[in-house]
Amino acid sequence: MGLNPFEFGVVFGKYRAHVFMILAQVGYALLFFITEASFNRGMSPHVYVTYRHIVSGIVMLPFAFFLERKIRPKLTFALFMELFVLSLLGISLALNMYFASLKYTSPTFLSSVFNTIASLTFIIAVALRMESLNAKSPKGMAKIFGTLISLAGVLVMALYKGPELKNLWSAPIHIPRNSLIHEEWLKGSILSVGTCITFSIWYIMQAMTLKRYPAQLSLTTWMSFLGAAQSAVFTSFIEHKPSAWTIGFNIDLWSVIYGGAVGSGLIIFIQLWCTEQKGPVFVTMFNPVTTVLVAFLAYFVFGERLNTGSIVGSVIVIIGLYLVLWGKGDDKKNPNTTQNSGEGREHNQEKNFNLGEKGDIP
Repeated sequence: MGLNPFEFGVVFGKYRAHVFMILAQVGYALLFFITEASFNRGMSPHVYVTYRHIVSGIVMLPFAFFLERKIRPKLTFALFMELFVLSLLGISLALNMYFASLKYTSPTFLSSVFNTIASLTFIIAVALRMESLNAKSPKGMAKIFGTLISLAGVLVMALYKGPELKNLWSAPIHIPRNSLIHEEWLKGSILSVGTCITFSIWYIMQAMTLKRYPAQLSLTTWMSFLGAAQSAVFTSFIEHKPSAWTIGFNIDLWSVIYGGAVGSGLIIFIQLWCTEQKGPVFVTMFNPVTTVLVAFLAYFVFGERLNTGSIVGSVIVIIGLYLVLWGKGDDKKNPNTTQNSGEGREHNQEKNFNLGEKGDIP
């Protein structure tokens, strides 16, 4: 017997943050391959970041202006500088390193290393007392061991390749590769690690900024425009040829549109909402889902070779993910956790930007 509409609404209300984060990971998984195809055609990652966030800002601006005109806080100089730093960390700095590392490695490798963000964010959040941790309780132990297990899974995927699985059929979609670019794994690995550290700090800062500026659509829009401006200044020192800024009606254009509207618009908004509701650690713990999706698409759809080490590591990472999510299951009952600070945050639907009642479901 199925759930009646009321029961379904109760279940969805309880797990909607989980559903939205899984959908966000699906969007990110597709983004890996679209951008890789564009970069392999010769598009500059730095130009891509700039154009992508111009598109994001234009797409999100009307939603932010009309839907949040009554709840948007007054923008002071101090708050503007905070948004400027937030944009610098999460967009102009992190994404430029992120997509540059994709140019030198592969989607499967980068998505695997990207999972260390969850562990780094958890450590920083505990140090700043933004995450509750009682090491003597079963829930607290689940958080600790789950984080360590996820990190171990990432190390397995990065360090152990194992036998390759042969492709059983030809790839439905083929992405041309530049073999010379993908030989620079050391450069790509260094950039990947730097990206993970920067993103971890960015997620923590998001949670802090949302307390003073609890308007997710407006915050997404500000970060998009500020990040695009910062990236444009940086790119002007890297790309000296005017032709680098020219894109045609091809995969370059579609990657910019998809990356802007979905990657830097819709998904960032989802992450901000989930960060305010559940905290930064909850958001980052879903990154392993992207790894599994990327590995699946890479093997079955795009014809990339898949190693047994990637499969084993993915299973370990997912086990760790579920342990942490189980450990965080009762966090909303603890009034000391920052992500749920404020009396009745998840139940006071009139004071928060609610995804279920104001027609603003992503």
